[in-house]
Amino acid sequence: MIIRAQEISLCEKNASAGYAQRFTDSTASIQLQLQALRLAEAQKSNADQAICYAYLAMTHRRLLHLQAFTQYAELSGQMAATTTDDRAKAFAAWAMGSLKSYIDDKSRALDYLLEAYGRFARLEAYDHCAKIGADISYLFSPGSEEKTKKYADAALGYATKSGDPENILHARLAVGSYLLDRATTGDPGQWPDAIAFFRQTIALAEQAEKKIISKSNLGIAYINLAVLYMNGPRPIDERSFLSCLEKATAIGQQFDIKNIYRSAVGLRGQYYLEKGEYDIAEHLFKEGIAYQQTLPYKDNYLQAAFYGCLKDLAARKKDYAAYYNYDIPFVRFNQLKYDESTQRILQNADARFESDKKITRIRQLEQENQLQRKNKLLGYGISAVLLAGLVFMYRSYYYRQRYYQNREDMLQQQQANDQLRMQLMEKETLENLADKLSLERRLLQSQMDPHFIFNALGNIQGMILQQDNQLALAYLSKFARLSRQVLEHSRMENITLAEEIATLTNYIELQQLRLNNSFDYHISCADDTDQQLRIPPLLIQPFLENAVEHGLKPLASSLRGLLTLHFAENTTDHLLVCTITDNGIGLTESRRRKTNHAHHSLATKITDERLQLMLKEHPHTRLEIREREVNTEGQGCVVIVYIPLS
Repeated sequence: MIIRAQEISLCEKNASAGYAQRFTDSTASIQLQLQALRLAEAQKSNADQAICYAYLAMTHRRLLHLQAFTQYAELSGQMAATTTDDRAKAFAAWAMGSLKSYIDDKSRALDYLLEAYGRFARLEAYDHCAKIGADISYLFSPGSEEKTKKYADAALGYATKSGDPENILHARLAVGSYLLDRATTGDPGQWPDAIAFFRQTIALAEQAEKKIISKSNLGIAYINLAVLYMNGPRPIDERSFLSCLEKATAIGQQFDIKNIYRSAVGLRGQYYLEKGEYDIAEHLFKEGIAYQQTLPYKDNYLQAAFYGCLKDLAARKKDYAAYYNYDIPFVRFNQLKYDESTQRILQNADARFESDKKITRIRQLEQENQLQRKNKLLGYGISAVLLAGLVFMYRSYYYRQRYYQNREDMLQQQQANDQLRMQLMEKETLENLADKLSLERRLLQSQMDPHFIFNALGNIQGMILQQDNQLALAYLSKFARLSRQVLEHSRMENITLAEEIATLTNYIELQQLRLNNSFDYHISCADDTDQQLRIPPLLIQPFLENAVEHGLKPLASSLRGLLTLHFAENTTDHLLVCTITDNGIGLTESRRRKTNHAHHSLATKITDERLQLMLKEHPHTRLEIREREVNTEGQGCVVIVYIPLS
């Protein structure tokens, strides 16, 4: 059944007009929306109040005010629960879906946004369908390419029907997002189509620039087109590439859009860095740092990124004094960035808990309202029964009252159960978060074993004393790169298989240098294994450390060690199977040789704990360690890790 578009009330028109000013004048925007809310309250219109609350919630999301965003979104949901108005319920679901998306509760976000999408579609509100459809497509990415494409294409169809340039740009960016993913992940045939689509998107946006309120979307279009140029066939169209970045930089500075400015300056610097024009790249990165220092706030993420680029540049120029000078502020801003990220995780967890608790209360209110309506029907029934006779009225009244009393008792019991469930959810949420943060800190501490660091630095010292400067610099560069990779990956939820292989390669080569190249290694992937698969970081290195330290290192000098690492994808169980094989002395001999000062790996214990946590979500996660069959396979040890794919 299709519900025809409702007449938009004066309150909603005023709230929408205030919402449109959120980028140009946030103070005037909020004041106009509050005036619309007061008008709705004066008219005692619960539906209009729910819509005004929803617009206020979305405005505070733009301003990054999580507390006000949460408050208004929940008020919108509570007010919509008291009315049967479909438009009010659609706005409330939109606000709640956006809130859940903001605090990283994707599952709930999809539920609310799909509800809002369906209600607005029945109301023929094409402008809202376009915005929400695009947001849904982003939530499905990159997990479901089919659904990402479905909702992005539908959003563009609704945006075209609405005729609003703002909605058209928003929807085209959603379509361009999956085109960009295809073009940059190994499908070169998509590159010309993606370039043509983004050029058309920018041309349409520039024609209607005055009507586009969200300037960040225009900046994103320029950034995405620049990314396509940079990752396309060589040589790239340098003029078009730099033009896109100049326009994006201007938008980022004019409208104070940090992510646009960061991406534009970073891409330009990276381009000149790869091109070998180090002076231009260095000037761009320093210009970005100087610009940030003029602002009243500090963007630690941006500062860390720029100093990281300067470190990379110094390493390429082999200017190690500059590298050290850049590393000091890089470490400081990186730590501040990490502290902010941790604080944000805690805030989001707390917001998710409070929001779930209030949603349960809203449902309870809806049940109470339903019970009150039924009690009213009961009163009408009693009045009708009075006409039939006092005896019939008494019997009817008695049994119906008893029935609804039982229902009310059941509802109270259900409320008590819900409160107990919320208390258990709070305890479980905080305990799980504490375990995760504790494990993350211990993981970071464990990856660089002190014994390994001491030996590595000792080898460097020996090379310098022997005046083998080239080898010392190579060893130091590998050691610095490995340290940086470990620090960065320790703070990520997941990384690509290719990034993990690069880190492991660097680690093994350092071990080769440390042990005077006494062993060889080989890393391989099955032909059907995609190296862009995403896995939890830093799981495999502790097992390589054990293979080298307890298997290959004790080998007699007459024997040449061999370490092999093989990856294969198990599509049936959605796993990555990692097999580590060495021809060392084996498990039995290794245990026999252990002494009181033997090497103990904290990282292996923490890895076991991480696998146990993963086992709760993926039942096929496991670890196998066995001795090789000497007669058929030769001496040594085999470790097989079954890693769940992200």
